[in-house]
Amino acid sequence: MNRNDKTARIAHVFSGTFVHSTLRAAVEILQNCVLGVDDKGKIAFIENHQDVVSLSEIWGFETSDIKQLGQYEFLMPGMVDTHIHASQYSYTGTALDLPLLEWLNTYTFPVEAKYKDLDFANNVYTKVVRRTLKNGTTTACYFATIHTDASLLLGELADSFGQRALVGKVCMDCNSAVPQYKESPILEDCYPNVKPVVTPRFALSCSSSLLSELGEIANNNKLHIQSHISENKEEVELVKTLFPDCKSYTDVYLKHNLLTDKTVMAHGCHLTDEELEIFRETGSAISHCPNSNISICSGMLNVRNILNHKVKLGLGTDVAGGYSPSMLDAMRRTIDTSKALTIQDPQHKTLSFEEVFRLATLGGSEALSLDDQIGNFVVGKEFDALRVNVCVPDGPIDLFPGEGPKVILEKFLNLGDDRNITEVYVAGRQVVPFPDTK
Repeated sequence: MNRNDKTARIAHVFSGTFVHSTLRAAVEILQNCVLGVDDKGKIAFIENHQDVVSLSEIWGFETSDIKQLGQYEFLMPGMVDTHIHASQYSYTGTALDLPLLEWLNTYTFPVEAKYKDLDFANNVYTKVVRRTLKNGTTTACYFATIHTDASLLLGELADSFGQRALVGKVCMDCNSAVPQYKESPILEDCYPNVKPVVTPRFALSCSSSLLSELGEIANNNKLHIQSHISENKEEVELVKTLFPDCKSYTDVYLKHNLLTDKTVMAHGCHLTDEELEIFRETGSAISHCPNSNISICSGMLNVRNILNHKVKLGLGTDVAGGYSPSMLDAMRRTIDTSKALTIQDPQHKTLSFEEVFRLATLGGSEALSLDDQIGNFVVGKEFDALRVNVCVPDGPIDLFPGEGPKVILEKFLNLGDDRNITEVYVAGRQVVPFPDTK
């Protein structure tokens, strides 16, 4: 309990139950604890409540200022959406009747072309940032569009609402379906607290020269990279045709220097074991997007196999291929997919809710190479957290006598919604409820 940073003062102290993941435990439940957040937004201490008096003397806070969590409340780390198309939010919940490539040409590209209109962009981007924050997404890895000004606007909005974000201006120079929706590569700028991410849409929409240029930009500037890989079988076969000198879809990105320890690739449903070994060796991550994979009939990712290969893995909503912008839905669909794989192969070990909780929090931070900053309640990390109340009035969860914190957590993950998420914190700043709704 020694105080090392003499300059920081305590901004928040919470007392009650804390739920998070560690390297050893998929779920660790800390009861009767106190957690302090300093004015820099970092976790200063997490200790047993019996030490609260000495903690208050060491850190200089009043015990009367402690925020006491209720019997049916807990704090958990903010959820990390490792793959979401902010520009597709306007048609979320619709247009799920076509497979991937037809879906892109029919719905996605025509809508994304509208983002040259900043009023249109502002309306959609404001709504998607607010909705995902309300749903408990404290960090989002966003695809924007080819439009630089609109992409910068998304970064500005994420920053102003307090969401941690990676924002990628989409790069694509091959698009025969909507020829006017393609461009030359421009390195995206960023606003404070929002990081740029180099974003080749996918191999099918990028020339080899563009991929090479993006790989060079990313490596020279130590930037994050995001794209798609092996989402559906037709796509995989077309990539083989377009890049005949490459041994696999993964090899395309590898040869263009786009697989690094700051890379996250969405989907990966049809990657081979050999390709997964390349992911492990390069430190690249996969974003599992189960809602989208099922909704547009792309495939089912065997998460257990990914984990067995020790490849970094997070979860993504993949709006709007996925019809829900909620990471709670992503967790549920992850378990559903795992169970479907067990039906096909009884030897398959179904994922537990504890494992999926980890993927949505600490796993997501690892996938985005942000686990030194966020993902769990460790002293020195930034305080990205959700205050969850499973007994909100007219809420979706009923409780019964004798149910302990682990049962309560499982009920929230399976039954809860944004009504149960009463407060959201990013870097120690309370961002939900929004100031205009308090």
